[in-house]
Amino acid sequence: MSQSIVSEVTFFLHSFLMGIVITFVYDGFIILRRLIRHSDLLISLEDMIFWIACAIGVFYMLYEENNGILRWFAVLGASLGMILYKKTVSPLLVRAASSLIRKITRILARILGFLLRPFRFAVRKTVHFSAFSLRKGKKVGKRAKIKLTAKLKLLKITLCGH
Repeated sequence: MSQSIVSEVTFFLHSFLMGIVITFVYDGFIILRRLIRHSDLLISLEDMIFWIACAIGVFYMLYEENNGILRWFAVLGASLGMILYKKTVSPLLVRAASSLIRKITRILARILGFLLRPFRFAVRKTVHFSAFSLRKGKKVGKRAKIKLTAKLKLLKITLCGH
């Protein structure tokens, strides 16, 4: 084969791989959206930033391999890579990664909950004790006020009597 045909086939394969990589990275966003609920505004911002980054990546590939000239077979290669990946690997990867990350998160939450159990116990007891102390303090304060008021009245009566 001539060198030009080899370089064109290589360029087509790089375009194909670029399509796979773009779709793979976007699957990361899909997995994140499955794990954490996103608003429509945040999804739109993520998509806009993602596609701007993809455009820069594609432009860089075109610039490096084809002197910046857009070739339709490169678009075809990227499209085929995206479609092939999306129809074969993507559904399995997204489902498996989402469930795996959820399971890992649950396990870590249980471990963290177990490790923090003494701390939660201490906080609960401290809150309970401080509430108990506050109630007792209010009762003691009321009694002290009543006694001081009575003593003040007695003192006024005694001073007024002299």
